[in-house]
Amino acid sequence: MGRAEERRARQRGGRRAAPRNRSSQAAAPESRTESVSSAEGAPQAAVGGRVAARRGAPKGGKGAKGAKGEKGRIRRLFTWKKMLGTFLGFTVLVIGAFIILYMTTPIPDTANAEAELQSNVYKYSDGSLLTRDGKLNRENVDLAEIPKPVQHTFVAAENKSFYQDAGVDLKGTTRGVLNTLMGKGAQGGSTITQQYVKNYYLTQEQTVTRKLKELVISLKLDREKSKDYILAGYINSSYYGRGAYGIQAAAQAYYRVDADKLKVEQGAYLAALLQAPSQYDWAAASDTGKKLVQQRWNYVLDNMVEKDWLDKAERDAMTFPVPKEPKAAPGQEGQVGYLVKAANTELEKQLVAQGVADNSKEAEAMVGAGGWNITLNIEKKKQKALEASVKDQLTSKLDKKKRPVDGDVQAGAVSVNPKTGAVVAMYGGVNYVEHYTNNATRTDYQPASTFKPVILAAALDQGAVTQDDEKIGANTIYDGTSKRPVVGSDIGFAPENEDDVDYGDVTVQTAMNKSINSVFAQMGVDVGMDKVLKTAGALGMDTADLKAVPAQTLGTMGASPLQMAGVYATLDNHGRQVTPTLIKSAENSAHAVTPADPIGDEVISREAADTVTSVLTGVVDDGTARASVLENPQRKGQKVAGKTGTSDDNKSAWFTAYTPDLVTAVGLFGESAKPPHPQVTLTGATGTVPGKGRIAGGGFPARIWAAYTFGVASKVSKFDLETDQGAAVQPTITASPSPSASEEPSEEPSTAAPSTKPPKTQTPSQEPTTEEPSEEPTTGEPTTGEPTTGEPTTEPPENPLDPQFGQ
Repeated sequence: MGRAEERRARQRGGRRAAPRNRSSQAAAPESRTESVSSAEGAPQAAVGGRVAARRGAPKGGKGAKGAKGEKGRIRRLFTWKKMLGTFLGFTVLVIGAFIILYMTTPIPDTANAEAELQSNVYKYSDGSLLTRDGKLNRENVDLAEIPKPVQHTFVAAENKSFYQDAGVDLKGTTRGVLNTLMGKGAQGGSTITQQYVKNYYLTQEQTVTRKLKELVISLKLDREKSKDYILAGYINSSYYGRGAYGIQAAAQAYYRVDADKLKVEQGAYLAALLQAPSQYDWAAASDTGKKLVQQRWNYVLDNMVEKDWLDKAERDAMTFPVPKEPKAAPGQEGQVGYLVKAANTELEKQLVAQGVADNSKEAEAMVGAGGWNITLNIEKKKQKALEASVKDQLTSKLDKKKRPVDGDVQAGAVSVNPKTGAVVAMYGGVNYVEHYTNNATRTDYQPASTFKPVILAAALDQGAVTQDDEKIGANTIYDGTSKRPVVGSDIGFAPENEDDVDYGDVTVQTAMNKSINSVFAQMGVDVGMDKVLKTAGALGMDTADLKAVPAQTLGTMGASPLQMAGVYATLDNHGRQVTPTLIKSAENSAHAVTPADPIGDEVISREAADTVTSVLTGVVDDGTARASVLENPQRKGQKVAGKTGTSDDNKSAWFTAYTPDLVTAVGLFGESAKPPHPQVTLTGATGTVPGKGRIAGGGFPARIWAAYTFGVASKVSKFDLETDQGAAVQPTITASPSPSASEEPSEEPSTAAPSTKPPKTQTPSQEPTTEEPSEEPTTGEPTTGEPTTGEPTTEPPENPLDPQFGQ
């Protein structure tokens, strides 16, 4: 077979052509070939046809042939040569663009506008002036005046390679540009040079253009200026918190010394502050914040040892230098400083949430730089009324010279409009220049029994049942025996009731009125503590790090009056989440910030929220707040729902309550007047409480609440409730006159005589009984018990299921 024949054979799809070695071809048994051809016949032809089909035409006919052609064109389009050429071309383009940017971007001759001294202006909701925060606290010092080891603390904290690098972190900058393009915000740090350029020459806006300018100017600055020049600029332009810009102002604000007198450990703290000034300020930091700043402080010193800037033995001997108490700036006296600081904190959070600032550090620097016009939701009339109420009902009765415990009493309160979420009044403490911590926003004290409505809300919203498979509601019966072990928990828990009183079988309504710990401990386990905490978080409490254990039913977590006002406002708003909002509007020359809508989605069902409200009216009309609220002469028929609370060892006392139009949380906190200001008991304060002298939620907190709320009430409105449970919706019981009506035992002993008058409002008794008269007292029979003195008795109350019990 010649070459032409071999080629034709291959094209026909026949057997593989014989090798060119003709001798081999001749050796093939010709007779076998012929016999196979004659014996198999058609099958042979079929096989050849299939082979030809496979080799000569793609599967699928014309369509398949088109697909194969398309793939071929794609392969030709994306050859490695073309891809490499494209990449090189793009690289050249980027380099060229960067060269042009580098050539056309000079180092600015002057600082940016935000680096100039300006003031923030704060206004009441009606536009009238609250205050100006004055000039910024900034004073530049030469680097030579700062001890060399203190200089090194900043390098160790922010940029260990500062003295060797070219002024930029290309990896971090690239990451920042990509994050900006994708809307992810900032991730990763930058060099000291870049931070100085951003703080002093540019702005905090999050754009690709700004980040590229920052890169170029940093490269130029590093080439044209010394490292000492850059470090001095960074240390003098950074924000340290407490209104202090620059190391000189910071040294005075935190340690009452000039910068040249700073010790290494003090410098390490100031350097650590730059990461999160507000969070790390020792005077206002939470326990978590204090742990974090100490970790950061250790990190700085360890880096100094690593860089041979500090002897290890000297470092090991160092102890954390606790800063001194802060001093308020002029013009921040009274409540003004608390309002300004709270407004600044809220604005900083909004700047981060809206992407104007990368993080809290940048946001704080932006607000501290000044130039903001901030209008608060604070209503001047309500603010003055709240201040007057605290003074009249509490602080005017304190005399720390006679009773040292009086110097340990701190009060905080927040008032919120439940329909808008506006914080209309706030009381942070006796005076911002005397007590720096805002008692209205602090979260380090237990809310105690004011947490019980959250447990009931979770039970109702989840449709939870008791251990006997009975659906939980206002009339559900629980065992109110003190120290009764909860059933169904993996963790043993047997809480004691107030004064160790055994109540026996009681309804949930009565348990809320009496604030019976054993009932709500069992209810929390019945619902599931994980569900209870989830509901608490949805209502507005910070539950992120809380363990779902039965002890939380007693309100052992930390909470602020601001948080609790939000929780109760959500209940008042029929289950739609209310986020208390202090700022109405805020703007400066570069930014306008509009607060997010304070009214959110429904987080618990309306029926659940309204049922809790209905039950809480019983606390006011028949429970622990009766003497202070129901019988208050200022009350003109306003409907009120609320809950008292007193924590372990009487360290805090609360009353959080609401009308249909206003929610107010009042808290009293025992805080030692001596540093480091540990929590202490309130017992014995004012010297006016007889018996054990406990300051309970039904006493001063409820009186402050009533004097304020009834004083500012412009109308009398009723709750619009969609529920058939609880004290507010039960039929009114008209009892026959009684020689002596028993007063509800309150959390706080009262010197007032027991009232013999029926409730002034039409709020009915707790819940009607459905039992047979032979088993339970009828709803028309009043109690015949003797009047109490306000102290819970040590004997089980008679007829705990009687609707008239406690009236």
